Amino acid sequence: MKRTISAGLMLAAGLGTGTAQADTYGLTIASSHTTALPWVAPLQSRVVAEANARLEAAGSPNRIDWTEAFGGSLYGFGDTLAAVELGITDIGWVGTLWEESSMPYQNVTFYTPFTTNDPQLLLDTFNRLHDELPFLAESWDEHHQVFLGASAADTYHLLTNFPIRSVDDLRGRRILAPGASGAWLSAVGAVPVSGALTTYYNQVETGIADGVLVILTGAYPLRLQEVAPYVTLVGLGANFIGAMSVNRDSWEGLPDDIREVLVELGREYSNENGALLQARYQNVIAAYQDDPAVTVSTLPEEERARWAEMLPDLASQWAANLPYGAELLDAYMAAITDAGETPLRDWSQ
Repeated sequence: MKRTISAGLMLAAGLGTGTAQADTYGLTIASSHTTALPWVAPLQSRVVAEANARLEAAGSPNRIDWTEAFGGSLYGFGDTLAAVELGITDIGWVGTLWEESSMPYQNVTFYTPFTTNDPQLLLDTFNRLHDELPFLAESWDEHHQVFLGASAADTYHLLTNFPIRSVDDLRGRRILAPGASGAWLSAVGAVPVSGALTTYYNQVETGIADGVLVILTGAYPLRLQEVAPYVTLVGLGANFIGAMSVNRDSWEGLPDDIREVLVELGREYSNENGALLQARYQNVIAAYQDDPAVTVSTLPEEERARWAEMLPDLASQWAANLPYGAELLDAYMAAITDAGETPLRDWSQ
């Protein structure tokens, strides 16, 4: 597949044929999820929509002939990294949150809860860290791709079928949680239960779980409030969840001016991801507050601080297993505090 794509780009550019460079480059852009999600939508609304206009404005004769394959039409959520690596798509959204063994550095935020609830700060931070720390870019290169722009999800809260006034109320309760975030719950005596956004409703409705630790922008469209009507705003932290990246062969077959435009749009992709998250998050909060069947409360700050202190040293345990784990941890926490944020817990200590 990679050889076919690379050969197609070489033919389009006239490489090895002695002909003049053509001005149209066919690129596929794809994702495992639909454009309804804030980390997928900008691939279409920003990257595809703007690329050729930017090239024209710069006076370039080159254009991109886009093939769009969103919504899992080429591959599923478990294959996002491999799909770009193998050239099934030239450009795509890679969900690093499902790739902890392959891309452990990109999962640092899941071991540093209560650091920041600001997804835009998180996006800016990880874009900068990828520029400054060589091992982050190299981790993408190991999978035959180039990082273009970070993606993030909004902060985590609780939707339950019982009220929560204290972390003690979670003791013994079965709470659905994704991946490494299960450790956030077990620290306060809750029982983490595996599941996915698409299974949460049924699991709570049938009594398999008493609630969900979840991002609100994911919970609301799935109507989780119908089975878990107590919305407790906890703010365990926004998370880096992946990135827009491009296959290395495809990248090397592109002229410099198209590369420059894609780099520029990669950062704008991140900015649009952040803006969409913030807008949708605020809309969901308002919708919950307007729903008479939903009870919205905020976990008291002292209880949040208790929760943060009850957590084991997740970050140091994570960092100890990675050559550059401590370096990334220090750089990440420094970047967040330098931006004026005050994490409930300094995971670099």
